[in-house]
Amino acid sequence: MQINTQIKSQISVKKLTRIALLSAIAIFMSFTPFGYIQLGAIRITFMHIPVIIAAIVEGMLGGIIVGLIFGVSSLISNLSGPLAPVFINPLVSIFPRIMIGIVSSIVYKKSKNASVTAALGTITNTVLVLSMIYFFAASAFSNIRKIAIETLGKFLLIIALKNGILEMLVAVIIVTAVVKALNLKIE
Repeated sequence: MQINTQIKSQISVKKLTRIALLSAIAIFMSFTPFGYIQLGAIRITFMHIPVIIAAIVEGMLGGIIVGLIFGVSSLISNLSGPLAPVFINPLVSIFPRIMIGIVSSIVYKKSKNASVTAALGTITNTVLVLSMIYFFAASAFSNIRKIAIETLGKFLLIIALKNGILEMLVAVIIVTAVVKALNLKIE
C-alpha cells in the first residue's frame, strides 16, 4: 500500500515537473524573440511548440495548462501593441491556445505520431486564431490593418498560408526531434 502511494506520488511529481518546465519555456519564449518573431506587419509565433510537446508528454491536462499560459502571454504581450483591441478578447488570445493542447493530446493518443500531432496542433492554432479574429474582432482588425472589411477573409487566408506553413514546418521538425530524443511511448 505504501509503495503504491509512493509510486503515484513520484509520477505526480514527475508530471508536475514536466508541465512546470514546459510552462517555464513558454513564459521565457513569450518575453524573448524565440516566441514571437516580428516580420514587418506579420508576427510569427513558435509558442505553440511547448503546448504540443506538453500534450504529447503529459496528455490533455499538460497541453491545456501550457496552452493557457501561451494564451495569457499572448493576451499580455498584445496589450501594449496595436492589436490590443483584437487580442483583449479571450476567444482570440486564449481559447485557441487551450485547444492546441486538447487537439494535440487527442491526435497523439490516436496516432502515436509526433509529426502528425505537430502539424495538426499548429493548424489548430492558426485556424482558430484567424477564425476568432474574423468572427469576433473583424472591424477592429480591419481598422488596425487598414484594410476593407470585405477583403478581411482573403487577408486572413494569406496570413494563414504564409505564417501557418512556416510555423507548421518548424513545429514538425522540433516536436518530432524532442519526442524522439525523449523516446516516448504511450501507455
